[in-house]
Amino acid sequence: MEYRDYYKILGLERKATQEEVKRAYRKLARKYHPDVSKEADAEAKFKEVQEAYSVLGEAEKRAAYDQLGNQWQQGQQFRPPPDWGRNFEFTGQGGDASGGFSDFFSNLFGGDSPFGRTEGSPYARGRRAPASGRDHHARIEISLEDAFSGGSRIIQLQRPAVNNGRVETRTHELRVTIPAGIQEGQQIRLAGQGEPAGSPQGKPGDLYLEVHIQPHPHYRLEGRDVTLTLPVAPWEAALGATVEVPTLGGAVQLRIPPNSRGGQKMRLRGRGLPSREPGDQYVQLEIVLPPADTDKARALYEQMQGELDFNPRSHL
Repeated sequence: MEYRDYYKILGLERKATQEEVKRAYRKLARKYHPDVSKEADAEAKFKEVQEAYSVLGEAEKRAAYDQLGNQWQQGQQFRPPPDWGRNFEFTGQGGDASGGFSDFFSNLFGGDSPFGRTEGSPYARGRRAPASGRDHHARIEISLEDAFSGGSRIIQLQRPAVNNGRVETRTHELRVTIPAGIQEGQQIRLAGQGEPAGSPQGKPGDLYLEVHIQPHPHYRLEGRDVTLTLPVAPWEAALGATVEVPTLGGAVQLRIPPNSRGGQKMRLRGRGLPSREPGDQYVQLEIVLPPADTDKARALYEQMQGELDFNPRSHL
């Protein structure tokens, strides 16, 4: 995917005001409009200008786009950062976010991007009366431990605003109660924390926080189930053993049966994310060989080699 420099497309500096963005768009739109332009590539240019303005002309999208920084140049290969859109507050606008624009636009602002929700999705709340505030949305990340145990925590959100014609982001803090057992992609609703009401008779909008669970160094999450890879010694797998296994709710004792194999999975019922029907924890065995880095260790390996009738490739 190629990076698109929307400022360069409109012939602007990054410090341009919103009014300058609008003027540049109008000038280029007249120049390249397919109905009047004599340029050979007018239609493509017009579409490019429209795409640039659909981002820079909207305070939220422009502020989000600016977070990418200016280290990329037009046409360079680009991949959105993994934390794209995190802790960034925006309003649910509805409408078609893609508009047939480039892959770059679609990856950032279309499809599943919080900056381009479409009508009919859970993010489109319908039209409010003009006096009422619009709903806001933000995407936040929590740890797997927070998803398991829940609790109260402070989050920081960035909210775009236009000040003297220029887009800026303001940071504000909120205390959020995370329900125990919340899953990837679920939402937390904070009533009245969206856009303020426009009149005393109106209602403020709500704030919806879409939860994403950070990757864990030890556990792999699938729905409500978690999987842990557990290193075991060869003799523990061959002879059987009772070993201590960490879980999100604390360590438990696990019985490994004799003649267990590497990759074999064992289930700890109800040790996944809590719910009326809690998830399970799966323990996948990984047999770890001790290194032959001493004379004694090498002698033991040589003894096994000589005394055991074992060929790991006999089935090939």
